[in-house]
This record gives sequence, C-alpha cells and structure tokens, in this order.
Amino acid sequence: MAKQTAKKNETKELYYQSPAIEKKVNLTTTIIVAAIALFGGLLAGANWDKIESYFGMKKQVANVDFSALNSVYEKLAENYDGDLDKTKIIEEAKRGLVKAAGDDYTYYLTAAEAEEFEKDLNGDVGAGIGVEIGQRDGYVKVLRTTPDNPARKAGVLAGDIIYKADDEDISTLTVDEVAKKLRGAAGTKVKLTVVRGSEEKSFELTRETINNVSVYADYEGKTAIITISRFDQDTGRLAREKAQEAIDKGCDKFIIDLRGNGGGYVSAAKEVASLWIDGKIVVEQKSGNGLYDEKTYANRNQAILAGKKTIVLTNGSTASASEIVAGALKDYGLATLIGEKTFGKGSVQALESFTTGEMLRVTVAKWYTPNGKNINHEGIEPDKKVERSFEQINKEEDPQLDAALKY
Repeated sequence: MAKQTAKKNETKELYYQSPAIEKKVNLTTTIIVAAIALFGGLLAGANWDKIESYFGMKKQVANVDFSALNSVYEKLAENYDGDLDKTKIIEEAKRGLVKAAGDDYTYYLTAAEAEEFEKDLNGDVGAGIGVEIGQRDGYVKVLRTTPDNPARKAGVLAGDIIYKADDEDISTLTVDEVAKKLRGAAGTKVKLTVVRGSEEKSFELTRETINNVSVYADYEGKTAIITISRFDQDTGRLAREKAQEAIDKGCDKFIIDLRGNGGGYVSAAKEVASLWIDGKIVVEQKSGNGLYDEKTYANRNQAILAGKKTIVLTNGSTASASEIVAGALKDYGLATLIGEKTFGKGSVQALESFTTGEMLRVTVAKWYTPNGKNINHEGIEPDKKVERSFEQINKEEDPQLDAALKY
C-alpha cells in the first residue's frame, strides 16, 4: 500500500502533479523528445507519493530483442562524419524508448535532470527572474510575475510570449526547458526577449534568489485568504498553522487560493483536505493490473475548519494534487469553487530511480474523487465561473478574489 512517509532510498512514491509526488530513489524534470529520433522510433516508439513494493507482485514483462537497435548504431558509427558521444546516444535512446509509450506524463530523466526535478518539487528553484510560466495557445507564456522580483521590476507582463534567452530562440522548448534557461546563479544576468502583441521587447535581468514558500496567508477583516502554491513536504504543516492562526484571529470565512498550483505530494493534499474532512476518503487510485489500487483517507479528529464557510479559487493551472483537494471539498459540499475550470490531470505517476541517478517517471494509475469521478482531460468546473484576463493580472485586478470576498 502507498506509504506516505519514508526515508529516501527505501521506497518509491506516486505523485499527483502536472503537466504533474512523494519521490522514489536514484533515476527527472520535463524533457523534449529525443534528439536522435531514429533511436526513439526503433526502441518502441507530467502531483506525488511513494509506493512500497507490493509483496513481490510484479507485472510480467516480455523481453525485447534490441538487435535492430545495435544494427542501426553500427551503421551510424560506420558512416557518420564526426565523433559520436556514446553517453548521449544511450541517454537519448532511453528517452526515445520511454516516449514511445505515448503518454505525456511518462518520461526518462538523466541524473542531472532528476536532481533538478526533485528541487522543483520542493520549491528549491534557486535563483531566477520571478515569473510563473505555462503553455497557453501553443506558446510558453508568462502567467504572472512575482512581487519584488526582477521580471516585474523590469516591466515583464502576464501574457508575454517567451521568445529568446540571451538571444537564443527558445520558443519551441517545453515549459520546463524554458524555466531551466531562465534560472541560474544569483547575480548572473540574462537577456529575456518576449513577444507582446506584434512587438518584441527585451529586458536585461539580474537573477535573484526566489523566496518560494508554499503557503502564505492574508486577511480581509474576518476572512482568511490562504494561498497554496504547491503541495510539498512542508505544505500540510504550514497550511494547518495558517488555518489555526486564522481561527485564533477570529476568522469565520476562508478563501483557499489554488490558482496556478500544479500539484505535488498526495500526502500533502491529504493533510490539507483533512482540515475540513474527518476520516473520509479523499482520493482513490485504480490501475489496470491492480498493483497500484489505493484509497487515501483524511486524518481523524483534525478537521479544524469543518463547518467554516470556505471558497476555493481555481483556474486552468490548478492541477493534479490541487484538483484532488478541490474535488474532494466539492464532492462533500464543504466548499464553493469560484474561478475557472481546472487543468484536468487525473493520472498518477511513480518515480522509479536507478543507482546511476537516472529516473523514470511513469504513469501507473488513474485517480478518482470521492464521488468516483476521474477528471483527466476534463477538469473540475467551478460552482461560480469568473474569468481573469492577462490585462487584469497586469493591472493587479482580481475579479475572482473579489467574487470570493463578496460570496
């Protein structure tokens, strides 16, 4: 059964995160398709929780004859005019093999990528320029800039299309690859070029260490506004602390902001849901072979917000583990959802690690809300739909929060 806490290198974890963990051991971030497409084709073609080995139960796997792959490599080595990097060839062959599964959330990570992935999962983004980015309309766009960080100070706006970094065209890269280009050591500079409307705009930015806490709270009279940016190992504790702080302040209304929350550890989602739900099921996962079937229940006697008026804010970037919380609260009638339809990631991934430091992220199951609904590719519709445009974000106007405050 899924173990919610375990020492590193002892178990493997499932996670619920998008484009979407508790972690497993030794094998990392999002990758673009193999550079050597030839190998990818021949080899057979994104929340999170550790899963213990199922008492030796394993799916029977038939061996694959890779002699055709060796034949291709021999012809390549014999005829290629240049030097071949064998390490890269093997890495890209592995990448192509995994990509052939045809699932966006199943992919191979090199050791370096795996290390970055785990840092991302726990909010250790190091130094950057202070932007939240995401895939929109076929482009990687700025979704928002964070206060007191370089991008906002320089005039980067939500809705800007990321075009270049240091004059290198990065417009065809994935969200995670773009993020890697924008990060770097504190104090180093990056030239960011964006497309805004029909114009190109460039900014010289100096990277700064980004303060990236997963939970924080604001207050409007007796209303507590608790923002949860991700579900990491500290999120459950921090959310409970902020909830108790708000109760102590006499708050009788709670707005939980899950907008832009791409997911994380299911154990953290369980802890957050347990602020309202007492002992009932939070999420159920089901797999085709039954090995990853699991029901996760809320903690007992810890629902300190039960009966409190609660509104959950959602948008198209509310995904995976954050959808678990939103879905459970909605199913039980414990909260009103205001905003936009959520992302729609209803699958579960395990992290399989290797002694070499590489990692395999693989989809192992689907998850279901307490009412038995799988939201994959569908998302969760809010009870009250309120949209928020990029223009409103840039003007720091928030009609979704305004609606929640008035509700």
